[in-house]
Formats: sequence, C-alpha cells, structure tokens
Amino acid sequence: MHLIRSLLCLLCLALPAQAESVLAKYLPEVAASDLVAGADGFGPIQAELPVTPVMKGAEQIGWAFVTSDFVGTTGYSGKPIHVMVALDLTAHVTGVKLVKHSEPIVLIGIPEARVKALAASYIGRDLAAEAQGSDAMPEIISGATVTVMVIDDSILRSGIKVARALGLGGLKAETEGPRAEIDPMATAPEGWQALEGDGTIRRLSLDVGQVNAAFAALPDPRAAERPLTEPPETAFVEMELALVSHPAIARAVLGEAEAANLATWLKPGEAAVAVAGSGLYSFKGSGYVRGGIFDRILLVQDDVTVRFHDRDHKRLVGLGAGAPGFTEMDLFRITDPGFDPAKPFRLQLLVSRAVGATEKAFITFDLGYQLPAHYLKPAKLEAPASAGAASERGTEDAAQAELWKKIWVGKRFEIAGLAAMLGVLTLVFFFQGYATRNARAFLWFRMGYLAVTLVFLGFYANAQLSVVNLMALFGALTHGFSWQAFLLDPLTFILWFAVAASLIFWGRGAYCGWLCPFGALQELTNRAARALHVPQWTLPWGLNERLWPIKYMIFLGLFGVSLASIEQAEHLAEVEPFKTAIILKFVRAWPFVAYVAALLMAGLFVERFYCRYLCPLGGALAIPARMRMFDWLKRYHDCGAPCQTCANDCPVQAIHPTGEINPNECVNCLNCQVLYQSHAKCPVVIRQDKRRAAVARDPSTLKNHPNVKGQEHV
Repeated sequence: MHLIRSLLCLLCLALPAQAESVLAKYLPEVAASDLVAGADGFGPIQAELPVTPVMKGAEQIGWAFVTSDFVGTTGYSGKPIHVMVALDLTAHVTGVKLVKHSEPIVLIGIPEARVKALAASYIGRDLAAEAQGSDAMPEIISGATVTVMVIDDSILRSGIKVARALGLGGLKAETEGPRAEIDPMATAPEGWQALEGDGTIRRLSLDVGQVNAAFAALPDPRAAERPLTEPPETAFVEMELALVSHPAIARAVLGEAEAANLATWLKPGEAAVAVAGSGLYSFKGSGYVRGGIFDRILLVQDDVTVRFHDRDHKRLVGLGAGAPGFTEMDLFRITDPGFDPAKPFRLQLLVSRAVGATEKAFITFDLGYQLPAHYLKPAKLEAPASAGAASERGTEDAAQAELWKKIWVGKRFEIAGLAAMLGVLTLVFFFQGYATRNARAFLWFRMGYLAVTLVFLGFYANAQLSVVNLMALFGALTHGFSWQAFLLDPLTFILWFAVAASLIFWGRGAYCGWLCPFGALQELTNRAARALHVPQWTLPWGLNERLWPIKYMIFLGLFGVSLASIEQAEHLAEVEPFKTAIILKFVRAWPFVAYVAALLMAGLFVERFYCRYLCPLGGALAIPARMRMFDWLKRYHDCGAPCQTCANDCPVQAIHPTGEINPNECVNCLNCQVLYQSHAKCPVVIRQDKRRAAVARDPSTLKNHPNVKGQEHV
C-alpha cells in the first residue's frame, strides 16, 4: 500500500498544472478605479471562466476580463495585445485598459493620450446590440491601423463571448455543440406554394406606406420630409429567401440543372442562399458593381456577420416550377465557417433615404429564416474535449481570417496602386536598355516614381518596411508561426513578398533604390540641394569602403538583442528614422525630429548618407544580395581601367575603382546604364560614334573595310 501511495503522489506531481489565465497574471497590476470609474476592488477570479467581479463596496457592478483569454489578439509585432475590459450587468462596456503589448508604434511613437482616447471610445458600447451585427469602425490612429483594428476586433469578439457565457444583456449562453445538423436525405415538397407553406421559402413584403411610416418614426425629422409619392399600397419590395445548399431544396427552388451547377460551385463546409425580389426597390443596388460588395443586404447569425462579395454571387436566369415573376433572382455563397445552416439566421435589408445634399437616413428590415425541422436531424455526439477544442480553434481561426480579409477589402485601392507600381518597376528592370536610352526622360521618370513612393507609399499608405518586421518574423518562427499576424497589413505583406522576389532576381536595389519612402525622401532632397548648388562631397574610396560595415554591425546588434528581448530591440531600432519621418510625419518629440533632420542634412552633401552607412534594413537585405540570379547591369572592358566615369558618377559610390559593381551596395538606380549608352559621357560610345562618323565620310580610312578591299583588287 505504501508503494501504491508513493506512485500516486508521483503521478499527481507529474500532471501539468492548469495554465494560469492572462487575467490572473495582470489583475494585480490594475487598480479597479483605473478600469471603471467609481469601482474600488475586484472579486475572486471565477474557476470556470477567467473573469472577475468588479466591486463598488459590497455591490457587484460588473465583470472584468482580458481579451487574450478568449480570442486571438496577435498584433503587428506578432505577439498578443492584452486588453482588460469591464462590462456592466447589461453587457455595456464600462472600462478598457491596454495592459500589455509589444506594438512598436505604440511603444514609442503614439502619445499615451491617443491610446487612452481610443480606450475611452468603447465606454458605453452595447455588446448585445453588437452581437446582432454592426458596421461601426474604430477611430483609426495614424500609423497604427493594424494595431487599432486588432484591438477593436478583440474587444468586441471577446466581450460578446463573455456576455453570452454570463448571460448579460439578455444574451444567451451557447450550448456545447450544435443541437441539430442538416439531414441531406430529407426531401422537399413539390411546387412553389408548398415550399412557401412549410417554411422552406420565407417572404418579406413591404409596401410604400410601411416604408414611409418607418422613416417617419426615426428621430431625425428630415427623414419624413421626403416620402415616397407612390400610393401607400404599392409594393416597395417583395423578397423571398431559401437556403439552397440542401440538395433537395436546391432542386425544388433552382431546378435540376442549376442545382447541379451549385453543387460544383460550393466547397465542403460552404452554404448558399437564393434571394429573389421584385418591386420598386432593388435588394442588390448598384454599389457592388463599383466596390464588389453588396451593401444593401447583410446576413446575421448570432455574432457571425456575412457581407456578400461579387466573387460569391451568381445571377440566376430562372427558378423552379411555379415561381412568381421576379425581377431579381440571385445566388449567394456563404464561406464563413462560423455560419451554421441548422440554426436560425436573418437577412437584413438596408433602405436609405436622402435627407440632405450629402446626408442619408438609414433603416433596416429583417427577413428571418429557420430551416424547417424535417430537414434536420439530431447532431452526432463527439468527444467533448477534443471536439470542443477543435471547434473553438476553427471558430477562432475563422474570426481572425475574417479580420484580415476585412482589412484587405478596406485597402483595395492602396493595394491596386502598389500593384501598379510593382508592375511598372518590373517592366523597367526587364527592359532597362530601352528605359535608360534617353537620359532626360529617364531622370524625370525616376524622380516621378520616387515622388509617388514618398507621397503615396510613405505619407499616405505608411508602407515603410523596417528591420522591426524582420525581428517580428524571426520571433514568430521561433514562437509558433502564423500567417494571420502578417496578413493584417496588406501593403507591408505584399512589399515583403516583392522584396523576396527581387532579392532572388536583382538583389536589394529594387526596394532600397525605388520603393523605400525614406530613401526616396533622401534622394529628392539631395536633388533639390544640387539644384540650389549645395556642394557635394565625395568620400575617399578607402573611407567609403570602411564605413559600409557599420550598417551590418547595427543589424547584427539589433538581431542579437531581439533574441533576448524583442521589446528592447524594437526600442533600439529607433536608429531607423522611418517611424519619425514617414509614419508619424515628423509629429514627435524634438530629439527624434532632430535626429532625422541631421540625417537629411548629411544627405544634402553626401547623397543617401543614411542608406550607405547606417541603415540596418539595407544591411539585412544586402547580406543575400550576392545570391541573385541575374546580373543585367552592362559593363564595357574599359570600365575601371582606364574609365572611371560611372564610378565617379555613381550616386552611392557602389562601383569599385577597378570597375566592378558591388551588389551589396548597389541600389539599382540604373544611372550607370544611362551612362553606358551616353553619347556625351561614355568614352566607349564616343569612340564608336567617331568611328562611325569617319566611316561615313571616307570608308577608305577604315582598315579592312570591304569597299577598300574591293578597290585594291581592281
């Protein structure tokens, strides 16, 4: 017995302890009064859920929790953003506090007052209303768009989860697993009337009188001043809705041929609804033609909100037997994995009315849908632990995917602009011989491109790459890599893929010489200095060559520090002036602005001074530069011995006195390729021109000319 007891004790010691919640870790650091005005303490953390009561004396006035205990909160840095949130007993937000994060722009660049103002903007938000679907956008802080979007998403999703679990604001806790699932063997009745009768098809009927009355009931009196003038009984909209991802319903509503097409269109786990309508009002509108999103309809199921895009839409030419004469018949695919076709949902119709020159009033009407019971069957029971964990992971992954997709849609115009810039630059590199043939035209093209890089990519889109991105990538690779964190910033993501491709083909110059906003700022200011006759300093070659390693040492130092502390490395990465000059546009404490001004001042005399000697990002990109596949920069045998024209004229002194171009330092400005074809500066081209001119005047002056040989034989 003694042996058995000893073994049991050892077994108990071997069992892993329950992981400490994030709330338990940070709760001692937060005063209740800092989170909720008037609160004076917290109660004990609940055993079954990582939440704690918020107390005011002996009275409980709400609950507090940390977002990262409930949802993924990975930010721009690749690490979680921990936000403590307080809810009252009616599911209204009463307090928000940022307790721990590793976001570089917030650590150093954003004033504390802006962060507090962002947190305060959530106080009073009704999460019960948010659970029904909301398009409210957070107040974006310049330079911290990704961080703000992650904070907003995590506060709302975790808050709704907590409110459901605690039954706050009338929200009901979700049961473990679905109670029912689709029965694919169920049959549908024949005939349109029968489908309407048993609820397979649901209808929303609105006449002009109902719509006018709804607008008249709005608080804004202007909404009633412009009523529809048609007779009140005129049909405003007649909408019918059916869930057609069920095979039998698809055949009955769409017909055999269209049902077969639908089966090939849908992927496993996806659903689809058919929507048909007629009347004065179109449920589709025309906005989707311009923006790709159907802005008049929205599908809502619990905390799942589905906006339909044109890629998930098909126009129908007809419906099943007995269907009324609709003017609009459309099919919409639902790809959100959080949508459960066995549960009730509603289609929300948005109706607008102009109340001013640029203002509109909005009102919504709901078309509820519940699949009739005979299409359902009891759900199979699964092992609760593994199935629940898998379901939770799937839902969380879907929610995070929805967040980055939302950000990409919102940035679609910036993405299109960046794609155009990359396309133009690729053409220039592939056809650089033609592009550099006219020196003046190429100079204006390059200055224009750099201006677009500075203004559009830099000041407008904040698409400035940084060594911080590389440190975040390495941290993610060592602590559980996920694409989600990097997809949150579409322009940075696309730029890094473009940089990776350009490193393989041409080296670092594609980014450093053309796509870096701060590099563009340096070159443009230097051009302005030249125009004002500011003297240019050319460093002795020996000194220039020995200053090159500084940027590599800075990068390796930052990388080494990041292995111990990513936060400390991000602070030291302030050696990069990008945040001050590009992201924050010089709106910062004077020491940072003075540092950037000093670098730009040096760049007036030594072109791209920072790029040449101090840039850790340039050093990081230069390390693999010699692995490039192509070396398309043309050279003559005379280059370097004796000709030094290109070496003396290289903006960054990347050409050795012996004539070879150093790929680690070259920024692919293509200045040497302009000189390669110059009839005024290149000695080789000048000799060729003189030779051609001499031959044109007197072919006999050219030894071995075929005309001369012919005359000798006569």
